[in-house]
Amino acid sequence: MKSHDESPQAFAELGIGLPLLRALRKVKFTEPSDIQAAMIPAALTGKDIMGQARTGTGKTAAFALPALQQIGDTTEFQAICLCPTRELAVQVAAEVRRLAEFTEVRCFPVYGGQRITTQLHLMGKRHQFLVGTPGRVLDLLRRRAISFEHIKVAILDEVDRMLDIGFRDDIKAILSHIKGKHQTIFVSATIDDEIKRLAKNYMTDPLDVNVSKDEISVDKIDQNYCTVERVDKYRLLSMLLKAEKPKLAIVFCNTKHAVRKLAKKLHRDGIEAKEIHGDLVQQKREKVMDRFRKHHIQVLIATDLAARGIDVSAITHIINYDIPQDIQVYVHRIGRTGRMGAIGKAITFVTREEGDQLTEVEKLINRQIPELIVEGFVETARPEEVKHDPTPSHGRLKESVFGSTDADSAPKRTLGSKFRPLRRRRRV
Repeated sequence: MKSHDESPQAFAELGIGLPLLRALRKVKFTEPSDIQAAMIPAALTGKDIMGQARTGTGKTAAFALPALQQIGDTTEFQAICLCPTRELAVQVAAEVRRLAEFTEVRCFPVYGGQRITTQLHLMGKRHQFLVGTPGRVLDLLRRRAISFEHIKVAILDEVDRMLDIGFRDDIKAILSHIKGKHQTIFVSATIDDEIKRLAKNYMTDPLDVNVSKDEISVDKIDQNYCTVERVDKYRLLSMLLKAEKPKLAIVFCNTKHAVRKLAKKLHRDGIEAKEIHGDLVQQKREKVMDRFRKHHIQVLIATDLAARGIDVSAITHIINYDIPQDIQVYVHRIGRTGRMGAIGKAITFVTREEGDQLTEVEKLINRQIPELIVEGFVETARPEEVKHDPTPSHGRLKESVFGSTDADSAPKRTLGSKFRPLRRRRRV
């Protein structure tokens, strides 16, 4: 690794010019990541690109550097980047601004949750690079507040996530507005058939840049699971936070209600924790994220809205308070830690009914996840009807792809359990 005081010659060899090299030196980027090394030279030629790499590998600089270099000195709006969430749009815009510091390019984020008139006022007339969510960008187009007449580069960041959360029609409408000759770049953690169909309609002979090698890399993330009854989850989390003493942690829940409830409990118990989910107004979300980045908040409680919208390199722990219903989301969640070569830790809470989901996660990442026993944690006494269950208090009740367990010891399901949750009888 070169000294931070030296010119980032490795980026110069990729074709990056002096103004951007000065910014790279200032932000202490000396060596390109795999996706940057593979994508930047091709992007500088103006060719359409489909870039695939796992989260935390530097995809933003991989598309931002060549886009900034291709933008001219005029004040015309020339580059657009679409992002799935407000948080990611703000973060990408901030990164573009850092890289564009020694150029004349002005970058501005646009997103929902803020008055459009306020954004138009702040944006002004001089903006060459816009980063925004599809809904707000389409709104600006329909109001004729922006024009794609001079667009040179169109970027779709985390395109798979945008399709997952329902931006398909907005994306098509936005790309259809670009009439002139331009470059289109897709970047994503995964590339499926739907993305390929989208590329076929809006790209010309795109170059496939894939540095993920179709594998889900979790080498830098220490993964464990904890078997826990639902009633004991909060007590286990409290003990885990005290034992692990994370520098920065994100705790993921499956619902906004669970996020709110958990954040309130942690705050009541003296842990500096804040919630982030779709119901928060944008101003409050930005304030929470700013405090988290500055380490003023130790624990962030989040829904999956934030699984791809948070890019903070210093996150040390990811805790899945609820195992995700979609196992693909597991990888996006834990990808918030172990970024850019750092070591991270991911811990997943698994109830006895969720053994199958844990096994599916193991199949996805192609490795067995070991169990973590938290010292001093003792499960609450179980109801009388399952008190003599021979199954060990820790461990799975489901069949594992890496080794079988005693599945016959699992509580028998009834027809009624399919339609209503089992409830414990409170002792009088």
